[in-house]
Amino acid sequence: MRVLSVVLSGGAGSRLWPASRQAYPKPFMKLGGSTLLQQAIERGQACGTGDLMVVTNKDHLFLTKDVLRQMADPPKATLLLEPKGRNTAPAIALAALQCAKDFGGDTVMLVLSADHLVPDVDAFVASASQAFRLAEKGALVIFGVSPTNPDTGFGYVEVEHVSRNSQPVKRFVEKPDLETAREYLATGRYYWNSGMFCFTADAIIDAFERNAPEVLTAARRAFASAKTAGDTVQFEVHDFGLQPDISIDYAVMERADNVQVVPAKFSWSDVGTWPSVAKAQTSDASGNTMPYDTIAIDTTGTHVQIESHGPKVVATLGVHDLVIVDTPDALLVAHKNSAQRVKQVVDVLKARKHETINLPAVVHRPWGTYASLKEEDGYKVKRITVKPGESLSLQYHHQRAEHWVVVAGTAIVQVGDVEYETLPGQYRYIPLKEKHRLTNIGKDELVLIEVQCGRYLGEDDIVRLADTYGRV
Repeated sequence: MRVLSVVLSGGAGSRLWPASRQAYPKPFMKLGGSTLLQQAIERGQACGTGDLMVVTNKDHLFLTKDVLRQMADPPKATLLLEPKGRNTAPAIALAALQCAKDFGGDTVMLVLSADHLVPDVDAFVASASQAFRLAEKGALVIFGVSPTNPDTGFGYVEVEHVSRNSQPVKRFVEKPDLETAREYLATGRYYWNSGMFCFTADAIIDAFERNAPEVLTAARRAFASAKTAGDTVQFEVHDFGLQPDISIDYAVMERADNVQVVPAKFSWSDVGTWPSVAKAQTSDASGNTMPYDTIAIDTTGTHVQIESHGPKVVATLGVHDLVIVDTPDALLVAHKNSAQRVKQVVDVLKARKHETINLPAVVHRPWGTYASLKEEDGYKVKRITVKPGESLSLQYHHQRAEHWVVVAGTAIVQVGDVEYETLPGQYRYIPLKEKHRLTNIGKDELVLIEVQCGRYLGEDDIVRLADTYGRV
């Protein structure tokens, strides 16, 4: 039996703003020392899957490759790059077509989400092994989680009666209101829908053909016009956009007659809200989850998360059941009972076209990162890091001049047609409209302080003349 891990790495995680942004979404958040994406990949590896397929946005290609590069034993991966989000049904249909092409239709696909937390990997392997056996027989398998509370944030799966054994699914139901969720728990007939699946490529393709042929037809069209380069498959924007925006539950699972649920023997969280992030961490005697050096006086049940460019003293006094998330460019203070409504804040920011919904405080690029440290009229100060061997694009700016000071590493700074080796403590000036480029020629990370001066300092004032990463 050949098993392929398929990791769906999409979504903006808007309920985890301001830590999760569109350009740096939840799968890349670290929890317990590693990103949620890495943990999903490692769960698949623990089940014996030798190969990996990741379905993600094309803008997250280099973030995904960084995660794989940092793993001690990275699997051989194929990356399906979506030009925009199109929900889980198209993503799984495309993955199934790719799987059938590369590995054969009898390959078992273990479909995982990149933003779930499953602490007990051994227990997950035991449940996955049961799912593999069912999938080999042609079943479409969903992992069901026994509900611990009447949660309104999850979909539910109805069965004859919750037990330790797999059984047919009677029906899927969407996220209920609180009263309905309480009724579900009282009956003992419902699981939470974990959003993790298992089936062979042939079985899910056949299920699309029977229950959602329009999804499969559109996926085949997008698949036919896709371009493969090395380990990446990139889809043409127009054909990809013709796919319906629909979940796998709506398209297939609610209609198919061969769906089985495997009860999860493992603890599970979709870490979809800040209280669920807090629950995944070890609390102190007062139920607080916060950095060890936080000054907490008369404080209970409170989660504090700080992402700062430098040391910051944080103190809480007389507060209870709060979420406090502080990043360099945004601060969230919310009661835990209102955590499901953080998306309303994001909606307001979106209406205002505020950049904090998209770019994080530390922006990741293929070559490294940049962070804005200070900005006022006429100037902006940035901290830039460049990975060994990487370089920024050859570019110029219409509206600003730049001053560069290397503080760590060894750089080649091109100004005009001249290249200068630049060491820590040395400085280069980039005049307005002069072409320039920065390259790290050392073995360690290059760190640079950049001061921009000009009337307009927006990120779109870049004219690229040449670029290693194809962004011209």
